[in-house]
Parts: sequence; C-alpha cells; structure tokens
Amino acid sequence: MNPVGLISMQFARPFTAEHFPHFAGMRRLGYDFVELLVPEPGEIDLAETRRALEAAGLFVVLAARVSLQRNLSSDDPAAHRAGIDYLKYAADCAAALGAVIVGGPLTGNPLVFAGRPPQPVSEEERLSRKARCVAGLKEAGEHAAGLGVMLAVEPLNRFESDVLCTTRQAIELLDAVDHPAVQLMLDTFHMHMEEASIAEAIRLAGRRIVHFQANENHRGFPGTGATDWVAVFRALHETGYQGPISLEPFRRNDDRFGVPFAQWRPPHEDESERLAASAEFIKSHILLTEYRR
Repeated sequence: MNPVGLISMQFARPFTAEHFPHFAGMRRLGYDFVELLVPEPGEIDLAETRRALEAAGLFVVLAARVSLQRNLSSDDPAAHRAGIDYLKYAADCAAALGAVIVGGPLTGNPLVFAGRPPQPVSEEERLSRKARCVAGLKEAGEHAAGLGVMLAVEPLNRFESDVLCTTRQAIELLDAVDHPAVQLMLDTFHMHMEEASIAEAIRLAGRRIVHFQANENHRGFPGTGATDWVAVFRALHETGYQGPISLEPFRRNDDRFGVPFAQWRPPHEDESERLAASAEFIKSHILLTEYRR
C-alpha cells in the first residue's frame, strides 16, 4: 500500500529541532513519513534530524522552497545559477536525511508569494524560459542522480506560477529534459483549478508520477471538500502508482471575515483527531481501490 505522510508545516514553519517531538506524534496518528521543507542552511542539523526520524519510525520526502532569487526560469544569470545550485543543495540535503525525493515547483517564477502579478510574455521569452528550465533541470538532475535522489517537478495553479500550471505542460517539459532523475509530482489542490479532469490528468501523467499530494480543493482535511477521491485513487491505481502520498490540510478552522487563507498560519488548536481521521480516510481509499481491482 502507498505510504501516507504529512507535511511538517502542519505544525510549524520553520520546523526546527524543538519540533522533533512531532515526529513520534505523526507516527501515532497513522502517518508513515513526513514531508519536510528543504531546510535553509543552519536551520537544522541533518544528522540529528535523520536520527530523530528513524527513532520515530518515519521516512522523509523533501519539499523545495524556490524564490525569485533562486529561479530556474529567470533571465538573470545569477538567479538562474542560484536556482540550479539550490536544487543541488536540496538533493544533498535529501541524501543526508536518507530521502530519495525532492519535490515542488522546481521551475521557479513564483507569483503571489513573491509579491508579483503574472505578465504577458513574448513567444521568444516563453521559449527562453523553457530552455532555461530544461538546462537547469538537466544539470541538477544529473547531480541528484549521483546521490540516488529524484527531482519531482510540480505544476502550480495560475496564481502561484506563470511557467508551469498543468500536467500536460509538465509532460512537455519532462520530455525536453529527458532525464530519469527528473520526474513529476501532482497536487490535487492545484489540479482542481487547472485540470479539466483530475483523474484524466493522473492517467496522462502515468508512470512519470513519483510523488503525490492528496489535498482538498480548499486545503482542508480530506473528505471535507469537493474532491472525488474514488476517481482520484482509481486513476492512481490504474497508473500503477505505488509511491508516497502526502497531505497538506493546513487550512485552519477559522472562517472569520478578512482572514487571508493564502497565508500560512500556525495551528491554534489540537488537530490530532482530524489528522488521524485524515490518514485513515486516505488509507481506506487506497485499500478500497486495490480491493475492487
């Protein structure tokens, strides 16, 4: 059965040594791994983190954090170079932690979280962005492959990226990169906005998927939104996907007027019961799909 994990920012951001006790808590709640944001240099001791994970019985998947200053898509040579170097650093961190996957919006060019709107680009610039992403992913992918690490490129919704938003766009990019260490991750939260059919997009991606995020359309706890989970897991099963499935249900229980849902907020109440139910919900769908087949 696919392992099911939980993102570290469910509890804290940044996630540091003081938060390591949450690892055991995740395991008790029914999770098999933690999706940890790639730590910034000096944020945590990687050897100590690996020991804490192993003591709790968890493995780890890393989630990259890009910016305009480390940005594969950038026409600024310094930012483009920093984007490549960051992905190499992320792969180094993964190897030190015993992880085999680094996922996220590796192509860069963040929008809302970088404080910038999307702008029209010429056809020449569109193709140049693609060429820069391809070159960067080839170089970073080669470095990752030497460490036994896979880079998983994630399409984001139109408000968070203006270079990679759909599964079909991702496949075009991966075809151009053509490196076995550079593959695909999908997130149902973003897919709700950009795919005509989440299930068909999963089937289109097929064997390229190496990481999957099972998130509701409103980023709440699984089973409380509009996602057709039966269709999602049937499609995953049809592709033969056996990899990790992580949850990011960090929309807090707070619907007051004017609360900015786009911004991460720390938990203000004990969410343990709902997190345990979420793990069980996802695992039950995995098992039900396997049984029906």
